[in-house]
Amino acid sequence: MKHIKLLLFTLTIFALVIGCGPADTAEDPQAGDQPAQDQSITFGMTPWTSTIPPTTIAMLLLEDMGYEVNQIEADAGGVYTGLSRGDIDVFMDAWLPDMHASYIEQFGDNIDSIAISYPDGELGWVTPTYVEEINSIEDIKGNEDMFDGEIYGIEEGAGMTITSREMIEEFDLGLQYVASSEGGMLAQVARQIGAERPVIFLGWRPHPMFVDYDLKVLEGQEDFFSTSEVHVLTNNEFKDRIPEAYEFLSNWSIDVGDIEQMIVEIDNGRSAGEVAREWIDNNQEKVAEMKGESE
Repeated sequence: MKHIKLLLFTLTIFALVIGCGPADTAEDPQAGDQPAQDQSITFGMTPWTSTIPPTTIAMLLLEDMGYEVNQIEADAGGVYTGLSRGDIDVFMDAWLPDMHASYIEQFGDNIDSIAISYPDGELGWVTPTYVEEINSIEDIKGNEDMFDGEIYGIEEGAGMTITSREMIEEFDLGLQYVASSEGGMLAQVARQIGAERPVIFLGWRPHPMFVDYDLKVLEGQEDFFSTSEVHVLTNNEFKDRIPEAYEFLSNWSIDVGDIEQMIVEIDNGRSAGEVAREWIDNNQEKVAEMKGESE
């Protein structure tokens, strides 16, 4: 009987200690400093050169604001898949309505467009200006052999890839679309232009290709490619999870000329972080506007 009473007394004391636990924690002055939920932010980073400057700037600014930031590297399809699943929070380089139309159609219900980064992203089929005979899509008809029957493009599934195949069919062109990564396409273009051979490929701005080469966007493709807006996207949960960061990104905008200049500097050997930090230092008024701190 004594053993039973001792056991009951011990259990009672244990229960009182456990019961006091939450109250003690609530009185801990450090307890309120702990975030109520995950405050880390994951960015999607495609291998496209146009993705790097705005993403790096946004990541640095959010770090300055106290957030932990990460990035997941993937092609465009992987980024949109990650956004739709909540594995990726933010994508800074969504080309709409054309280039990424297929991804929005597939994943758009789980993604929010919260800002326009810049409104004047030009894109379409391009050739070097030394290909004087070809100035429009119609000019290609009957001259496909000049280009060995090929047009060089980006990855399968991209909106520009789908649209390019539609153009080939619509204009009844004897061209094969050669899908690759951006880097693979540009490597082939560099070989062709280095030898001053005719070449057709996909071009868009901002991009250093228009700095490195003298190019022209072919006429007659306006019904297929129009000037795109470059949007900032988040997953559907981001606004409620991290409202301050959402508000900052909803105020985001940047000049397309700044993006193109930063791409060139990175291509010339400067680190993306160094170039992005320099932009931040030189654009404090703009940064204050995006943070909602300007008067």
